Amino acid sequence: MSRLAQVWRTSTVRLTATFIAIFVVFAILLMGFIGWQSSVQIQRQQTEDIDREILQFQRIAANQGIRALAFAVNRLSSQPGPGIYFLGDASGLYLLGNVTDVPAEVVITPGVYSFDYERPNPLGDDVNADALRPPRQREGVAVVRSVALDNGMRLVVGRDIVERRGYSAIILQSFLVGVVGIILFSLIAGGITARRVLRRIDTIQQTSTKIMSGNLSERVPVTKRDDEFDALATNLNAMLDRIEQLLQGLKEVTDNVAHDLKTPLTRLRNQAEAALRDTATNETREQALETVITESDRLIQTFNALLMIARVEAGAPSGALSEINISEIVADVAELYTPVAEDEGITVETNIEPSITLKANRELIGQAMVNLLENAMKYARPEEGSAGRIAVGVHREGGEVRIVVADNGPGIPEGDRKRVLERFVRLEKSRSEPGSGLGLSLVNAVARLHGGRFSVEDNAPGVRAVLAIPTR
Repeated sequence: MSRLAQVWRTSTVRLTATFIAIFVVFAILLMGFIGWQSSVQIQRQQTEDIDREILQFQRIAANQGIRALAFAVNRLSSQPGPGIYFLGDASGLYLLGNVTDVPAEVVITPGVYSFDYERPNPLGDDVNADALRPPRQREGVAVVRSVALDNGMRLVVGRDIVERRGYSAIILQSFLVGVVGIILFSLIAGGITARRVLRRIDTIQQTSTKIMSGNLSERVPVTKRDDEFDALATNLNAMLDRIEQLLQGLKEVTDNVAHDLKTPLTRLRNQAEAALRDTATNETREQALETVITESDRLIQTFNALLMIARVEAGAPSGALSEINISEIVADVAELYTPVAEDEGITVETNIEPSITLKANRELIGQAMVNLLENAMKYARPEEGSAGRIAVGVHREGGEVRIVVADNGPGIPEGDRKRVLERFVRLEKSRSEPGSGLGLSLVNAVARLHGGRFSVEDNAPGVRAVLAIPTR
């Protein structure tokens, strides 16, 4: 009983039951309308037949006289069928017809009436050896129309409606059988449909239960039907793939954060402990404080980078995007870092298309450019005997503004070019070099904020970092 109640509470079963009820109601109404129309059409046809015969009798009486009228009434009365005929004199006494006992009101007052009657069966219906035996009487119900002819005679013409009522009963019986059949068929079809839908939903529920228990590799089965459930399963599987990637990335980020923060914090503690020793000199304490400040700055830079990435990924605040001169911003940053690069033995070359304007965030574009140049100067050191070179360019291409920072260093392996865009990813395994591994992640977040893309390409040799932002 609880299982039945649980099934009934599902939206699929209730929706199926609703459609079944609607279908059954409309089917009953349609069948009832058809049966009623059939009965009405039969009644209308009988009425038209009665009126047509009365009109013919009136024409015969007017044009050919009483003898021809009596002959016509007698001929139709002797034929088997549902026809009812009565011809009486001016006082209403019976003269001819297949019905002798007609109520006086029907004969005297013209109009449409319905009454019970008796009439003898046709001769062929009950013939036996005893010819003197009186014919059996047949009871029935008649609908008639009575008229007074121009010669004063009374004419009653009608139809037996027992057969019509029998036909209506057959229609009603067929209607009831059809209703029962429709209900049974609807219940069976609805049950099969609901079972199939619930089976697909149960599959999704079972998969989600396994995933919640910790098995993130489970996926919702996809059939070959290519229906809405397959589309839902495909989207759910794509979402689960993305969640698994994010969780894996979160694990890596957590590990990297723990490693990157543990080292400077350990240094801070060691320097503070050394400064507190009784044997420490003033020079030792001063060096310890300088180390504490340096490590604190590295920690602050790491947290600032994380906060900036979070802010960018959350979306720029209202009004943060404005029309800016990209060429001018890139040129200023390149000019700022040129002396620093020259001190490192690296030449900075610029190829900037002038006066390129774009609706963007000035601060974030500038920070992205700083990160690209610092990353190039840090990791793009050429081999011994060759001169380092960094090329900075800005130009329009295919509805985009492309900011390019290229170098001639050792480059990045193809398998790591997408991975370096993730947070805290550093190709230097020892992680002894300064930095947090957040520079390119911030550039990638800035690109997504502006509806653009950021890619790391091969410069043969070296790396070619491309920040592409659409002009609209």
